[in-house]
Amino acid sequence: MEKVTAIFDEIPSRLQNHDKVFRFTDLEEEARFRGYEDAFFWLKDSGVMVPCYNTTEPSVGLKMNKERTTMKCFMADTGLLISHTFDENGIMREEIYKKIMLDKLAVNFGNIMENIVAQMLTANGHALYFYTNSSREDASSRMEIDFLVSKTTVTNKHNIFPLEIKTGKNYTMSSLRKFIRKFPNQLCEPFVFHEGEFKVEDGITFMPLFMLAGL
Repeated sequence: MEKVTAIFDEIPSRLQNHDKVFRFTDLEEEARFRGYEDAFFWLKDSGVMVPCYNTTEPSVGLKMNKERTTMKCFMADTGLLISHTFDENGIMREEIYKKIMLDKLAVNFGNIMENIVAQMLTANGHALYFYTNSSREDASSRMEIDFLVSKTTVTNKHNIFPLEIKTGKNYTMSSLRKFIRKFPNQLCEPFVFHEGEFKVEDGITFMPLFMLAGL
């Protein structure tokens, strides 16, 4: 259980990071996936954790291009994530929940919002995938897309929805725009889920989070 606990305890801090990719070397020096594989799948199969795999190509059959050891790890229940994030004293006090719900706590809500999306997509029957390219040589290829979702009906082209999750009022769209330019034939309607109202701008659909339930 020691390795299970180590992975479980690392999830909140990894989701706080910009890239959110889970790295086993953060658990111990020179750690590898194969050494933690049983613990990882125990958390997944028990319904505690939901993996989101990187796929190298946004095309039909996302799992055929997934990188098995490059993943994000989300909590299967966002309430569990919040409790585990703010339980420094081993007790999650009720007032912390209230302040989070009323937006009166100065915390980064990006990881919480992404976890909500991961939980909703999983509930809708979607396997979780994302796309990342950290190329140092080609800036036009350097991008990250939060989630990729396949259409329910496969067509000759445009089968993958790219999803970006944005919090706050000021955010950039550079990764999504580069992604659209790089894969014009594979992608269908791009979505941005944000805290604002519904709008369509430059071919991108912006929606409040509750509308994700229909995807």
